[in-house]
Order: sequence, then C-alpha cells, then structure tokens
Amino acid sequence: MMDSDKRQKRKRSYRLNSRPHLLSIRLLMVCLSFLVLPLFFSSGRFLIRTVYFHPLLSVSSLSVLSKISLGDSLRGKLRVEDRVLFPDHLLLLVSGKIYQADKLDCVYYKFLNDSGEVSEESKDKLLIRHGVLSVDEYDAFRSIVRCPLPPLNYSATVALRRRGDNAHRNSSLSTGRTVHSWDRMVYEATLDGETAVVFAKGLNLRPHRVSNPTRFRCRFGLGNRDKDEGFVLMTEAVAAAQEVVRCTLPRSIRNNPYKAQGIRVSLVHAGDRGELNPMPSVAKLYNMKFYMKKKKRGKYELCACTMLWNQASALREWIMYHAWLGVERWFVYDNNSDDGTQQVIRELDFLDYNVSRHAWPWIKTQEAGFSHCALRARNECKWVGFFDVDEFYYFPRHHRRGLLGPNLLRSLVANYSSSRTIAEIRTVCHSFGPSGLSSPPSQGVTVGYTCRLQSPERHKSIVRPDLLNETLLNVVHHFQLRKGLRYLNVRESSMIINHYKYQVWDAFRTKFFRRVATYVVDWKENQNQGSKDRAPGLGTEAIEPPNWRLRFCEVWDTGLRDFILANLADPATGALPWDKPVL
Repeated sequence: MMDSDKRQKRKRSYRLNSRPHLLSIRLLMVCLSFLVLPLFFSSGRFLIRTVYFHPLLSVSSLSVLSKISLGDSLRGKLRVEDRVLFPDHLLLLVSGKIYQADKLDCVYYKFLNDSGEVSEESKDKLLIRHGVLSVDEYDAFRSIVRCPLPPLNYSATVALRRRGDNAHRNSSLSTGRTVHSWDRMVYEATLDGETAVVFAKGLNLRPHRVSNPTRFRCRFGLGNRDKDEGFVLMTEAVAAAQEVVRCTLPRSIRNNPYKAQGIRVSLVHAGDRGELNPMPSVAKLYNMKFYMKKKKRGKYELCACTMLWNQASALREWIMYHAWLGVERWFVYDNNSDDGTQQVIRELDFLDYNVSRHAWPWIKTQEAGFSHCALRARNECKWVGFFDVDEFYYFPRHHRRGLLGPNLLRSLVANYSSSRTIAEIRTVCHSFGPSGLSSPPSQGVTVGYTCRLQSPERHKSIVRPDLLNETLLNVVHHFQLRKGLRYLNVRESSMIINHYKYQVWDAFRTKFFRRVATYVVDWKENQNQGSKDRAPGLGTEAIEPPNWRLRFCEVWDTGLRDFILANLADPATGALPWDKPVL
C-alpha cells in the first residue's frame, strides 16, 4: 500500500512539472528562431547585393521538383517541356529518357480561329500524325525528339503519341503551349566554379570581340517560364562574348552545387532606357563533373574535340590515326547527324578509343559548342585540340628522317605542359583538292587525296583549357588566352595539318545543307564570295562545276600518304586500321 501511494505521488509530481518543462522548450525554440531568421535572410535565397529577388522556392525545393518531373517520365508519361522551331525541323525537349524501341508519332493540330486555339472536342478530328525524324539522349533530365515542320495551317504546338495510341488522353503532357523561335533564346547553361556559363542565341554581340557584361543578368529558377514568378534569383554578369555570358551564382547554389542540377536559367538584357528584357529559355543548369569518364590517374595529356554533322564515314580514320599519334580522349559534338554517326562512336568506344558523343542540337553554334567543350574537357585534359574530322596532323621532318610516329603529337604538347607562358600551339593547314578522283578513295582521305594548294590557309590550335580567358571567346581556329599568356606557332617543316577540304563532289556537296560555324556564311547565301571560307569559283547552288576533280591542285604532296603506308599498313595485306573488313 505504501509503495502504491509513492507511485501515485510521483505521477502527480510529474504532471505538475511537465507543463513548465514544455513551456521552457517552446521558449528555447522561439529564441533559436530569432537567431536563425537573420541568417536565413542573409543567405543566397534572399540576395541583398544583386538587383532582384523572388523568394518563392528554395534550391532544395527546386531539386525535389526536378526529381518529381523525372519520376513522371519514368512511369511512362511523355512530358514535352519545350519546343524550338528551327528552319528545317521542330525540336521537342521531353522529360526523362525515351528508348529507341518506343515508336513515336508527332501530332499536329489544325488552327480553328485567328488566335490559333483548338477546342478539346475537335482535337482528334483535326489532327495529323507523322513519324518522328529522330530520338536522341540530351542531358541528365531530358531527351530530344525531332519532328518535321508543321504543315500549312497546323500549329507548331506539337504533341507526341506512342504508335497505336489513338485516344487524345494518351498524348504527351506539356508544361505550356509556347514554341520558341531559334532566333532568340537561351539554350544551354552549366556550372563553372562559383559562376554559371549561359549560352544564348540572338544577343547580337560583336563577333570575335569581348563585350560589356554589365547589361546582362542571369535569372535562376524552376516553374512556369511564361510567368515571372517561376524564377527565384537574379545575379550580375561578369563576362560576355559572342553567344556566351558568365554570371555569378546565388549563394544558395554556391553552397549546394549538387542540388542545383536541373534549375532553369535565363538571361535578362537591360535596354538603353534601363528596361529589362527577359529572354525565353530552355536551358537547365548542370555540373559537367557528373559526366566525366572515370580515370584512376590524373588528367589525360592530350584530348581532341570536334563538332560534326553526318561524318560517320570519316570518323574511323580520323580517330584511329590521331589515337596512334597520342590523342587519349575524344569529345564529339554531334550536330543532328542522321547517317549512323552515333553507332560508329559506340563501336569506337567499345574498341577502347575513349570516345564520348555529346548531342548538340543547336545549329550554327560551333564557336559556342567549342566553348562548352573547353569547359567539359578542362576537368579531364591538360591539352585539347580543336579541329575537324577532315584535318590530319603530319610531321614532315620525322618522316624525312625515317622516325616512327607513335605518340608524336602527345610528346610535342607534353614538352610545353610545364611552361608558364605558352597556353596554345598553332599549326598551319594545307588545303587538298579532289586530286583527280571522281569517287571517294577506298582507303581514306589521307591515302587518296595527294594534290593541294601551294600556300597554307588558316591554322588550328591545341590549347590548355585551364588557361583560357573567362569569356571562352574563340573564332574556331583559336581561343583568347588569359592575360600574360601566349601562343606558339609551330614551324611548317616540323608539323602541319593536311586539310582535305575540297573532296570529290559527292562528298563536298553535303556542305551546302548547312555549315556549323556561327559567323561563316552558308554556301547557299550570296555573301562574302571572296572569303577563304568559301570555295573559289563556286556559286551558291550545289551544282558540280566543270572539271571539279582537277581543281585546287597546285602541288602534288604524297608525304602523309607515304608516312601512313610506312607506319600503319599491314605488311602482308596493305590494309589500314580503319579499313572495314570484307564480309
């Protein structure tokens, strides 16, 4: 009985003391909130030193929303996030991954009135379907679907359907009806240290010049792009050139870079009167370090980067030859190829040539693409060569002396890896013609084309990507370096580039479709007729001129051909490494 009384007293005592105890906890929480709140407002979520802020979503919330979007796509829904209208096709950016096995159709709806609206009940009656042109991987968040241009009187607000789905409810979901014009939009963005590098079309900045960045701002956020409330923070630009703008990062993103994956980024351009002109955007922020190939030891000494369109037949020779010269890593920016380029790259990577393909759907943006590649390669490579798949390095002095060629190019650049002043190695190019041929040479361009112009044209560069100017300014042939650094011109007798520029007509006429460089006029345009970027005497139409096979032939030069046959040909059969086996 006494024990029972003691227990009841303890219970009463506990009840009496519990209320003050809870009050003290609440008081402690209130005090802590007064300490935390100023810290929160001083963080990057509420930017004080920048121009504007929209305190709507935290970075962690944005990251969660991005994951939800990906989850929807993995459950089978096709979510069209953005549409971009190009001159020859319509590009759809779709959430998540689309598998090649998915048979998709592009669905076009007919306009019903002047406003372009289509009633829900009439959609299935007023639509047509076309098979997609192609499907491709894009980034960690989205896939690419290319559709034909919409027919006359049909909307460019194209939907996607899996083949066999007839009901409208199975059409792709969409975050909005906006169709972006390729003339003016932000198309890429990436993290770079404590800055974001943003790529945009339509900035109208002077080519080949550094521009004033103070008229630009970067806008970070995720949500409805058609309304301002979808964007969270705005920061100042610190560098600008051509199609590239670099901005500081909000503190919240700097502190949590891994949570910034998938945040949408746009640009705002200040007008002459101070008005802010936002640019439409399809760009999402991502960290290039996530896409690095794993390597046990340090950086590669020498890498190569190129941009191409429909050059599948040239890749094996170009990569195998330069790998023999010492190139260890390859970055191929594929500008909408449809000739099996992706399959060739897979085969080469399977053979341990260490090739990565990067889908780059943005037409006529080679300079911006090279800037993007320089950022990407910087994490993996000491030196990066930027040259085309019809350009081949050659060493005349070594050939004359009978010296072998393995790793010659890598050894040359390695000699300057410890230099405190040299950050770029330039090599002049010799332009070769059809050399009397009417059909593509069976053993490749290096063996088949042997007649060239007398004087060298242009040059190409191998650069230190960690020593480039912060604007990443380049003119295809070379980059702007940091202050105090310089380039080295290699003597023509030591190293040159054979540029197989004017090949047989069937190969050359494909150039008339489109050229990848931003500031180089397309062949079909009647401009800059006397430029070195054009073929002398060639008009604006893809019509073979008389005696094409005999043109651009002033000097017979068999140096590289003899060099390759002496070093790489099979002694028994004469076969070269890139020759396709006869089945």
